[in-house]
Amino acid sequence: MALIVQKYGGTSVGNVERIQNVAKKVAQFVDDGHQVVVVLSAMSGETNRLTMMAKEMQPRPCKREMDVLLTTGEQVTIALLSMALQQKDCPAVSYTGWQVPIVTDDAYSKARIEKIDGKKILEQLVLGKVVVVAGFQGITIDGDITTLGRGGSDTTAVAIAAALNADECQIYTDVDGVYTTDPRVVPEAKRLDKITYDEMLELASLGAKVLQIRSVEFASKYKVPLRVLSSLKDGGGTLITSEENFKDTEMEQPLISGIAFSRDEAKLMILGVPDKPGVAYQILGPIADANIEIDMIIQNQGRDGTTDFTFTLSRLDAESALEIMQETASHLGAREVTMDDSIVKISMVGVGMKSHAGIASTMFKTLADNEINIQMIGTTEIKISVVIDEAYLEIAVQSLHEAFDLDK
Repeated sequence: MALIVQKYGGTSVGNVERIQNVAKKVAQFVDDGHQVVVVLSAMSGETNRLTMMAKEMQPRPCKREMDVLLTTGEQVTIALLSMALQQKDCPAVSYTGWQVPIVTDDAYSKARIEKIDGKKILEQLVLGKVVVVAGFQGITIDGDITTLGRGGSDTTAVAIAAALNADECQIYTDVDGVYTTDPRVVPEAKRLDKITYDEMLELASLGAKVLQIRSVEFASKYKVPLRVLSSLKDGGGTLITSEENFKDTEMEQPLISGIAFSRDEAKLMILGVPDKPGVAYQILGPIADANIEIDMIIQNQGRDGTTDFTFTLSRLDAESALEIMQETASHLGAREVTMDDSIVKISMVGVGMKSHAGIASTMFKTLADNEINIQMIGTTEIKISVVIDEAYLEIAVQSLHEAFDLDK
């Protein structure tokens, strides 16, 4: 018998029929002798519907009241699933975040979990019940309702699994696992049976939308075995686990586990900046003050006592950053500021990079053979990222996928 925490997203509980399908799946795990805790999101579209109503009341709704409002979505689904399970003669009880309780800080709309008291859940499991918990929400020590922000239900599930020392946390989505790259770009992409926390963290941060990065960080920190599965079809999914849980032979085989890419990229260049100590801070300080996050950075030293400074950021922040950079350039006496919002970032991720040379050169040769120019390069121990022109995204991903035999 295993203790399993399962999470189902909004599409999985989008209507009564789908909730009944979830109940059927959960009941089968119970029949197989497992203890099950289920974490649910609101029905797909419900959060948007509630948000629209709130904006009819206030153009900028009060964050505290928004959290009170949005948490009602999950309250509906947990009650309905509990009823569906009871109808199948499978004892079940539902709890909101505050009933567990899931204690968070007071950062409304993006609260962080501070602790979970698993006593009530464990008591119900001992009684043979399925415990259905509302995802995405918690409560402060002062009794105020909070929400955890984007991907909050995934984080709730992993946190509960950690608190209960569960055998596995299963995240059910509309895809059946983690793929070597986006199958919409490369139809030959393969589902991975297993991937490390570090690889999944990189993929999640680079644009792979299978899991929210916060939930992977939580799983990695508390060593929670995490599995991504489809709620719409059967299959083993993808297990996300520690590197030490791989056999030596498994770790030797794949140099690259996946290719991620992000279309949401822009590049800013400030040219001819006087090359002196503190110039990097003078450029990036105002950007940070505007709460704009940057990604890759390159600084080139010139022969005339000047330097060129280039960085990438989200395309949504590009215009605001450009205005800031134009003011900075005037203050520093720089020659020019340019912006390019037609770029993409492609990243290859794999723990195999730690012990194999030549991966970067193979990547660069593959791009060169396809006459694709590399504008920027960034690396970590298990990742190589390049910035290229957006027009070459598909051919770049497809050729790299083939070059590293990810289709096999």
